[in-house]
Amino acid sequence: MIFPNRLTAKLTGHGGPVHCVSFSAGAGQYVHLTSSYSETLTTDDLLQILTGSSDRTIRLFNPLKANSVSSSVPVSNTKVGPNSAASQAPGLIQTYSAHGYEVLDIAVTDDNARFASVGGDRQVFLWDVATGKTLRRWAGHGGRVNAVAFGGEEQQVVVSGSFDATVRLWDCKSQSAKPIQVLEDAKDSVSSICVAGCEIMTGSVDGRLRLYDIRMGMVHVDVVGQPITSVSTTLDTAAILVSTLDSTIRLFDRANGQILQSYKSHTNSEYRIRSCLGLNDAVVVSGSEDGYLYAWDLLEGKMIEKTKAHNSKVASAVAWNGKGKEWASAGGDGVVCVWGMP
Repeated sequence: MIFPNRLTAKLTGHGGPVHCVSFSAGAGQYVHLTSSYSETLTTDDLLQILTGSSDRTIRLFNPLKANSVSSSVPVSNTKVGPNSAASQAPGLIQTYSAHGYEVLDIAVTDDNARFASVGGDRQVFLWDVATGKTLRRWAGHGGRVNAVAFGGEEQQVVVSGSFDATVRLWDCKSQSAKPIQVLEDAKDSVSSICVAGCEIMTGSVDGRLRLYDIRMGMVHVDVVGQPITSVSTTLDTAAILVSTLDSTIRLFDRANGQILQSYKSHTNSEYRIRSCLGLNDAVVVSGSEDGYLYAWDLLEGKMIEKTKAHNSKVASAVAWNGKGKEWASAGGDGVVCVWGMP
């Protein structure tokens, strides 16, 4: 199996660790607007990546316009401003600023018109990608918000999970500031959320994987036994990938909760480390606290790649470009690395 381990771009400019990274969801366009010009960028021939950081900003990058060998600006010296080095970062299309605290997660709609972001300010933000303006701000969580996802018909529902151990559902069409539903089953912080159809999958520090069937009003609980840091599904949603703080990633059968495979060798005992699936669900990819990036064969569980990145600091976030062959990683050095085929 040929794995995309070639560094194709480094996205710089954030003034602190990058906690989340997301590729554009599919075909569509972003428009970068300034006072002097506008630039339309289509996803037919470009990749776009959204990143969220402890510097309280979200950035939209075109990695094809970033040089993979360009030197990054040291995080300690990076300042955010219209004339700063951060604003001139290679490949930067647009910067979104509204958060008062660190940004912890981002979700993008399938048409790329909107995205949601959450973080340390206990709020949920809904953004218009083209204008860079916030469409809605929802408050109600009693602690930092760790995870966010879109769901519902036409993705008009935003689902958020928080340190306050609740999951809240927000209606994008309604003018109400209150959530349409609150799920309070978790006994500890909700760290990760994944939505598939009418089901919401949540991972919690209480060691439980919960599957909510919103249509039927039912919840199924699988006891993983270790604090969960990441939850994602296969393309057919038949299996669920779960990362935990015992330095193990497990693949669960969604129907019966049985463990299909497990993946080890990385280090994950303290921080929230994300994992994801790639190459049409042929591989599992994860960050690690030792500063390496790891990949395994999905079926065999065998490690196929170990790559040093992010200046040996924690590599906390990974994301795959849909059904493509590109993926991205982010971490404590404030840099996002984009990887492609050798």
